[in-house]
Amino acid sequence: MSHQPTPHSLRFHGTTILAVRSENQVVMAGDGQVTLNNTVIKHNARKVRRIYNDTILVGFAGATADALTLTEKLEQKLERYNGNLTRSAVELARDWRADKYLRRLEALMIAADGTSMLLISGNGDVIEPDEGIVAIGSGAVAAQASATALFHQTELDLRRIVEVSMQIAASLCVFTNDRITIEALDP
Repeated sequence: MSHQPTPHSLRFHGTTILAVRSENQVVMAGDGQVTLNNTVIKHNARKVRRIYNDTILVGFAGATADALTLTEKLEQKLERYNGNLTRSAVELARDWRADKYLRRLEALMIAADGTSMLLISGNGDVIEPDEGIVAIGSGAVAAQASATALFHQTELDLRRIVEVSMQIAASLCVFTNDRITIEALDP
């Protein structure tokens, strides 16, 4: 007897989002694969985008509808707090953790502007990475390790570091593909 999946047993599997910051630039990338159980259902999803008049980059891992809801909520906070990313992220995390509806959302976000780069979670976390390199999703360890090594051991520009690191993550993680969206903010 074969097991037929129910809507509640269907699982969307990760993605890889990577962000790297230097003194004068931030580059963020995400792969395009969406997987439902053991099937790839989309190859070119866009998981990295610009918000708040193109001044902030966001990337998300997790359920797409949840991530889009959180992106919209972050943009509302940015409007309320005049583009202050840190304050907006803290307020979003507070709401995310406290609100019964938002608490059920399954996603992680990275948000970056000209001065800050933050990982935001539903547990109330707002974390600024020490070295200006952060990754989320199923291929995060490979992407972050690669980006860290390339950042410290090569003269590659940030865009190339992110591109190579995402290619490495795609070669190791079955839930990450090589159809990568890259966005950059220059001060």
